[in-house]
Amino acid sequence: MTNSSTKTANTTKTAVFGTGCFWCSEAIFKELKGVVSVMPGYTGGTSIDPTYKQVCTGTTGHAEVSQVVYDPEQISYDELLEVFWKVHDPSSLNRQGGDVGTQYRSSIFYTDDEQRTTAEKQKAALNASGAWDRPIVTEIAPLGIFYPAENYHHDYLANNPDQGYCQMVVRPKLEKFRKVFAEKLK
Repeated sequence: MTNSSTKTANTTKTAVFGTGCFWCSEAIFKELKGVVSVMPGYTGGTSIDPTYKQVCTGTTGHAEVSQVVYDPEQISYDELLEVFWKVHDPSSLNRQGGDVGTQYRSSIFYTDDEQRTTAEKQKAALNASGAWDRPIVTEIAPLGIFYPAENYHHDYLANNPDQGYCQMVVRPKLEKFRKVFAEKLK
């Protein structure tokens, strides 16, 4: 008999999202039912093996992202996108709140044509709906090389709950998310 809570690479899928600072998106996505793991990292640029310090300069072309491994039997890509669109401002070019630069751009890095098509359709529908006052500027691009962030970024909120950015930005965003998506939480 197999343990149904144990998932293999054959039964999970991966999604990669940039919603600004990856400390926020990691904390949010890891609380969703069906999400197996969340890894902060970098992608979308040209520098090989970038560091946080390099990415923060805005010169690498990389975005801060979260790699979300999920069980599609428990949560769909559509549902992950629903969270993605609501937990940040996809109409804000190269910034989220006080975080400014191309590394904080709204981005979806797709792993296959189905993800690309789904993301493009949702973006078009949201633009047509007038959900935001400005057009959605979210980049939708193929996933290239994903570079995991340095270890000290992993589980950042859990490991640094009293840090100023966590108190002023991450925690309020997480609390708002919990209210809006209460039925989807683990």
